[in-house]
Amino acid sequence: MIHARVWPILLAIGLGLGFVATGNQAIHLHLSDTINPATADYVLRGLRRAAEDDAPFVILQLDTPGGLDTAMKDIVEAVLGSPVPVIVWVAPPGARASSAGTFILLASDVAAMARGTTVGAAHPVALAPDPEGEADAVVEKAVSEAVARIRSIAQLRDRNAEWAERAVRESATATATEAIELNVADLMADSLAELLSALEAWELPDGRVLRTEGVALEQVGMTLWERLFSVLANPNLVYILFMLGVYGLIYEFFSPGVGFGFAVGGICLILALLGLQILPFSFAGLGLILFGALLMVLDVFTPTDGILTVGGIVSLVVGSLSLFDLDTPALGLSWPTVAATVGILSAVFVFVISKGLLAQRHPRRALTTMVGLTGVAQEDLHEGAGWVKIRGEYWRARAEGTPIHTGDEVEVVSQEERTLVVRRL
Repeated sequence: MIHARVWPILLAIGLGLGFVATGNQAIHLHLSDTINPATADYVLRGLRRAAEDDAPFVILQLDTPGGLDTAMKDIVEAVLGSPVPVIVWVAPPGARASSAGTFILLASDVAAMARGTTVGAAHPVALAPDPEGEADAVVEKAVSEAVARIRSIAQLRDRNAEWAERAVRESATATATEAIELNVADLMADSLAELLSALEAWELPDGRVLRTEGVALEQVGMTLWERLFSVLANPNLVYILFMLGVYGLIYEFFSPGVGFGFAVGGICLILALLGLQILPFSFAGLGLILFGALLMVLDVFTPTDGILTVGGIVSLVVGSLSLFDLDTPALGLSWPTVAATVGILSAVFVFVISKGLLAQRHPRRALTTMVGLTGVAQEDLHEGAGWVKIRGEYWRARAEGTPIHTGDEVEVVSQEERTLVVRRL
């Protein structure tokens, strides 16, 4: 029987062993993409995993050109509120923490950078051209909000708030060496081993001390769905998929039957709709694109010397440029993409589909090659025309002479435009 005084000792040992078993494995996240809802979900999932497993720390390896403000805000709030220390490491050499990445680096408990990396250039950019300067007030408001946010983050982590403000207002950047001198980053490390060595016995401002010796790193990667949604967070790709989907279905409409247009157009449209769930978009821009496609279709059936087609192209261009509501240069719909997509699809639509429909309006010519072919009557041909099946095709036909009943074999003796004249064999 164990003595009562031994129980507290055994309990303490058990708790200690349990702490080592669950808290001696750190989490390593690798974010080398734009900051979007998919990558934000990935980082938040990793931080939750670290908190649940009582991990000693989290290393977030960062290489990003920036991204969406809302996704960046989610990551920054999760990093600031994480009970597990978060080390943001800009690596490998040549990587960058631009725009939204600057906010994330400043929010970390420990900011590390590899040689040859940069941080900064966090100025909001108006992506759409504005020759009259009407968007200046909107951009200035966004700049003021970004300045207030980045200064509060820098002050919370006791980092250089003045440089952080210049990164937003003046798009200031800094190399790894300059960032350490400016009190933007804390240390320099070119490899993971060097980083872990530098973090050993590192004391955080709140008094916690990091221990990296003997700590194993668990690589937490993105799931398949996170990778898919991250790819679909590219507005240029989503835009091209959406246009291909719309025009693919239009092509299928002009070519009855389930075929290439329906399959390709349907898949592209579904992927585009998934991407539109991730990216902030404008219903007005979406409506202008659909209206432009409708105008081009109407021009085929009601020729207006190209007026509707020109209007459709203008509507497509305006709708394309206003489709996404983005405030970062890292995620933007480029002019070349719009010009190439609208130009190619418009040319295909105008010069292929419309020419095919115009050809159908030409006077019908008798197909004399049908004379002599045999088939089967699909209904009684007593009075007027009925249907016959010849070589797998259904034709309108009328009987010559003897009445023809359903199932009778018939032979084509002549043709009157699109109606066959047949006799019973």
